[in-house]
Amino acid sequence: GDDSSTLASWMSAFESTGKLLITGKKLNEARADFKSAKADTAETLETIKKYHANEDYMLCPHSAVGVSAVHQLNMANSATVCLATAHFAKFGDACSRAVFTLPEIPKELSQLWSLETRSSNCSNDAKVVQKFTERKIEERMEKHEKQIEKKNFVKHLVLVSIALGAMTVIVSASKRR
Repeated sequence: GDDSSTLASWMSAFESTGKLLITGKKLNEARADFKSAKADTAETLETIKKYHANEDYMLCPHSAVGVSAVHQLNMANSATVCLATAHFAKFGDACSRAVFTLPEIPKELSQLWSLETRSSNCSNDAKVVQKFTERKIEERMEKHEKQIEKKNFVKHLVLVSIALGAMTVIVSASKRR
């Protein structure tokens, strides 16, 4: 239930020790709601290989861990959905350890490797990160709006040029008469 003091004590203990110890009724409740499994490197690569061979689907390593867990827990059936966490191309080196000839990477994704990497540092504070994100979105929206304004201005100039050209033709034709 809603026991914020217990949660706060767990979080504090985890932060200081790196361990979370839950016992008794709370542990039994958690076990009723959650299941877990793990996959080491060999199991992860085997899952990637198996799904590529049997399903013609290329899993990324993180997705393969989830798929492996579903199988380990005997939860795989026709209603099971495992959401992929990333495209395999992001982990090409790891995936090539399981599948020697990787599928072709979509052109749009392969272009990312040649783009400049951008990064920004923010303090570990949700409000600071939120403000930073909002500012970046506003900057990009302003830039996009300026690009649209420029395109509309160019379209307007083209239309004016066409109109002036048509008027020149009409005036020249009327002078010839």
